[in-house]
Amino acid sequence: MTDEHEDSAAVGTEASVSVTDHTPTPETPDDGTPDDGTVDDGTTSDTPPHAGGRGKGISRTAIEWTILIVAAVVIAVVIKSFLFQAFYIPSASMDPTLKVGDRVLVNKLSYDLHDVHRGDIVVFAAEPNKEWQSAHIDDLVKRVIGLPGETVTQCDGEKVCIDGKVLQESYLPKDTPTIFPSTLPKLSDRVNACAPDSPAGGCKVPAGMVFVMGDNRTNSADSRAHGPVKQSSIVGRVFVRIWPPNRIGLF
Repeated sequence: MTDEHEDSAAVGTEASVSVTDHTPTPETPDDGTPDDGTVDDGTTSDTPPHAGGRGKGISRTAIEWTILIVAAVVIAVVIKSFLFQAFYIPSASMDPTLKVGDRVLVNKLSYDLHDVHRGDIVVFAAEPNKEWQSAHIDDLVKRVIGLPGETVTQCDGEKVCIDGKVLQESYLPKDTPTIFPSTLPKLSDRVNACAPDSPAGGCKVPAGMVFVMGDNRTNSADSRAHGPVKQSSIVGRVFVRIWPPNRIGLF
């Protein structure tokens, strides 16, 4: 950005008059230098032209960059806190849908606008489960299978049933087996995490909770082992994979 600066000490007006017999003789200053009509505003010519303008330009640029950086930080904080958040997939529990090393974006506003849907892939905090906390796991990613009030069981061989009806899971590879532990609805610490009227080997999902499982059914520690999770612990819905580039896509 260029700041133009007029040096008024360099502005001169030369007055021409007709010479007559009555023309007064120009007065000579005390130092003997004739007056050529240059306007003296009291400034000196020692200051290089545009020096002041250059300093103002640098200051203005610094201020502009500071404002831009602060605004970018504020926007980033707002987006991460209220809108979207990126997560890294560290395990194979959601394979083949999500693979180790994938990076996904989570929409934090989804469940402020509508209820949790069956089949949603969600990220949730591990606080409700002491075992996950003891393993230093902060967040997990699983798929919602059972909604509040529904009964989730194993049926028809190694399939999932919701209220006695086989759940069609097109997102899984064909013939993927799903095994429920016979200890359900009681967990390993003998806590009844499901509703009291849950059937043996199944789980009736309490109000305000959801039953989640990983797509890698033979290698996923999920609600079959830890019970349903609170809806209030859900961070948001996974809606897009952003890495790797060859697997970018929406869910």
